[in-house]
Amino acid sequence: MADVQTRPSRIWRIVLVVSLALNLAVAGIIGGAMVSGRFGDRASPRIDFGVGPVARALSDDERRAIGRDLRADRSLRGHDFRGQMAAVAAALRADPYDPAVTLALLEEQADRLNQVQARARMAVLDRIAAMPPERRQAFADRLEQELRR
Repeated sequence: MADVQTRPSRIWRIVLVVSLALNLAVAGIIGGAMVSGRFGDRASPRIDFGVGPVARALSDDERRAIGRDLRADRSLRGHDFRGQMAAVAAALRADPYDPAVTLALLEEQADRLNQVQARARMAVLDRIAAMPPERRQAFADRLEQELRR
């Protein structure tokens, strides 16, 4: 009697590997969405503005509007964070290494970030100040919910 091959053929191996890869990709997408807060009633934590729960208590539309306002603000334009990080990397590679140069670059970046965060805080405060009293009450309720999480 002829021997029956018990090993899977090459095509079946490829099918199984592709199937496993697709399953892992789907699991990764779902897991990432759950961790990022995109499932459920929680607001997306993408934009924080440095004010944490206050920004998260805003609606997605309000956060988007604030983001648009900040992008349109001419005083916040013109800073190249990537270029500055490249300068930090270059300072780290310099031989001899000068910690004062790295510190100056990091402090300059921190100052710029503080300016952006201060403008963002004011934009959030302006948005809250423009709310009618009932909307502000609902916002306060969402803020308390955010603090309980």
